[in-house]
Amino acid sequence: MSNYRSSRILPIALVIVIIVIAIAALVSLARVVFFSGATTDTTQVDVSREALLNTSADRSVAVTVRGPIIASEKFRSYQIDISASNRTIKTYSGYLGKVIDQNSLGNNVASYAEFVHALDKADLAKGVQFEGDKNDIRGICATGSVYEFEILNAGKAVKSLWTSTCGGSPGSLDASVVQLTNLFIAQIPEAESQIGKLRLKQTLSL
Repeated sequence: MSNYRSSRILPIALVIVIIVIAIAALVSLARVVFFSGATTDTTQVDVSREALLNTSADRSVAVTVRGPIIASEKFRSYQIDISASNRTIKTYSGYLGKVIDQNSLGNNVASYAEFVHALDKADLAKGVQFEGDKNDIRGICATGSVYEFEILNAGKAVKSLWTSTCGGSPGSLDASVVQLTNLFIAQIPEAESQIGKLRLKQTLSL
């Protein structure tokens, strides 16, 4: 009789064990499918925010703005790069980046810390960087302007976010481009004047 009961109990126990394992596997799979993306996004934001607020000597932030895609002779762009030791603006002519004008000033850690905290509060690090072809801004918004913001470590982008003035190409930036750009421009006293001249040249050349 005991052998008979054992022969019935063992298969039932085995089935229960298999069901428990199957349920655990399904739960794990569901977590991967539904929550892994959110975890990755959160991690990316946290890492880039940490990089943004880092005031070490090798850290910097930059914005690059280019105008409409037109003839090389008439194409204009500018870049503002800020670090704990330097503030630089350069304006360019043509697609090969011929420097029209530039201005470089010193900086200090206290000033840079205030600046990057202002960028943080303006949600610079909030967006999720595109990957592959989606992050290729060549040809984007051919009739308008493209804004690219970078958080840099030793000149290498930790995070790169972009947007444009074209409604069909909103990009990866999840913040106010006007607010962020104005913060950069305000870091260099003559920046607004230099950019104003650049816009005037571009307007006259169109």
